[in-house]
Amino acid sequence: MVAFKSSSLVVLFFLFFTVIAPAIRAHIAKFDDYWKQRETEARVAALEAYHPIPEDVNNHFNLLVEDLLVGMNGTRSNLRINGTRRNLRVNKGPCKATNPIDRCWRCRPKWAAERKRLADCALGFGRHTVGGKYGSYYFVTDPSDNDMVNPTKGTLRHAVIQPGPLWILFSRSMVIRLNQELIMTGDKTIDGRGINVHIAYGAGITIQYVKNVIIHGLHFHDIVSGSGGLIRDSVNHFGFRSRSDGDAISIYGSSNIWIDHNSMSNCKDGLIDAIEGSTGITISNNHFTNHNEVMLFGASDGNSKDAIMQITVAFNHFGNGLIQRMPRCRWGFFHVVNNVYRNWNMYAIGGSAHPTIISQGNRYTAPPSNPIHDAKQVTKRDYATESEWKKWTWRSEGDLMRNGAYFVQSGNASKRRPYSRLDMIKAKPGHYAPILTRSAGALTCRCRRPC
Repeated sequence: MVAFKSSSLVVLFFLFFTVIAPAIRAHIAKFDDYWKQRETEARVAALEAYHPIPEDVNNHFNLLVEDLLVGMNGTRSNLRINGTRRNLRVNKGPCKATNPIDRCWRCRPKWAAERKRLADCALGFGRHTVGGKYGSYYFVTDPSDNDMVNPTKGTLRHAVIQPGPLWILFSRSMVIRLNQELIMTGDKTIDGRGINVHIAYGAGITIQYVKNVIIHGLHFHDIVSGSGGLIRDSVNHFGFRSRSDGDAISIYGSSNIWIDHNSMSNCKDGLIDAIEGSTGITISNNHFTNHNEVMLFGASDGNSKDAIMQITVAFNHFGNGLIQRMPRCRWGFFHVVNNVYRNWNMYAIGGSAHPTIISQGNRYTAPPSNPIHDAKQVTKRDYATESEWKKWTWRSEGDLMRNGAYFVQSGNASKRRPYSRLDMIKAKPGHYAPILTRSAGALTCRCRRPC
């Protein structure tokens, strides 16, 4: 990696913006050949990740949850994850895993020695994500983030730009304040299990035009906008970036992404945003609190690239102090399943541009009554007349509504989707949501003990 003097970089920076001043695209001030190639490759990967029959993914997910609940009720359960069938008995030891993603790895005392087993545990649309499973380990030893162009070896910024697969760990607990957005390359896992890692008081993580990323076990809070400037985005390239939005995690034109067991709160913009045709995403086991616009899936009603967007939102706990966008969706297909919603200030699930939203087995608890603003409705549709949005498929199946919460359904009610009795959780499955989300957020795991 070639070093550059900071004084020369400053001169180039101001020359670029005052003399050349090109159009800003996706926070990339100069959309050069490197970024054009990266965009093209990411678009091909997104099309490969797109599932033409998304209901089949829902069926697979629901069947695994049904198997687990049968096993928890005292009978032996056979659990199939990523094509491998496993015998699963109800756990009677210290392991607290209560959903099929967690049961895949948390009950093993040697989880720390078998960290890459996590890569076999994703479900839903992001189920093919393996992150850095086929690469070596990289230990972050330095929490600093002082050089955006020539990052110091041992920092998180240095780790995420390395070529090829990499499983990124941390040598100790630390708080990392990112001075600018952290731009990742593909085939990476950031694994915070066993210690306490906070990404806080600075910029967030950007997953742009890449594939195959896992982010697990981190605390994100108090994220702010980065000012922009020269930032390295791979070992062989750096470029000018405009001001970042202030998202904790921004997914842009990327595919096969899994965001699992993170604790997230109080960021300037979104906690998790996915836009520009991102697809093949699972967001699971996270704990969200104290934030306004939680998740945005699709940034523009006019961007038809998002028609391929397919996202699973599962086993998350939407806690105190949240206002809206849990999530807000455009264009694509969204499976919202077995989450707990403590309450909201405006609405829980919203959208525009005819997205398909399948809500299954969630527990929705509406906020207290307010004579000025009635926020009991779970759903909110924008920029469409009732005659238009009635054609959108928004279905509530087995959800538990509390404190006056109600879900306004629309679209085809015939349930022609190919679900069987085992595919769907019957008998008010929303009652199980608190059990399935009991361990949401970053976990406190100890080595040589089940997590």
